[in-house]
Amino acid sequence: MSKSVFYHAGCPVCVSVEQEILGLIDANAVEVVHLGEDKGKVSTAEEAGVQSVPALVTPSGNVLHINFGASLDDLKA
Repeated sequence: MSKSVFYHAGCPVCVSVEQEILGLIDANAVEVVHLGEDKGKVSTAEEAGVQSVPALVTPSGNVLHINFGASLDDLKA
């Protein structure tokens, strides 16, 4: 993985964190995935180790869970 991937669900907490992340990381170095709109990527996030959103998966595969917006289980419904 060459980019960080920021997963979120579109809630106010997630949107706020997305704005902060994009202020800290070059937009070309991070892929933003809105799991509320693209439910097909929930399994990809889960495989990467994401348990809740917002979360940032780093290029080395570390998962940084930031605050708490929603559990991935909530997004599967």
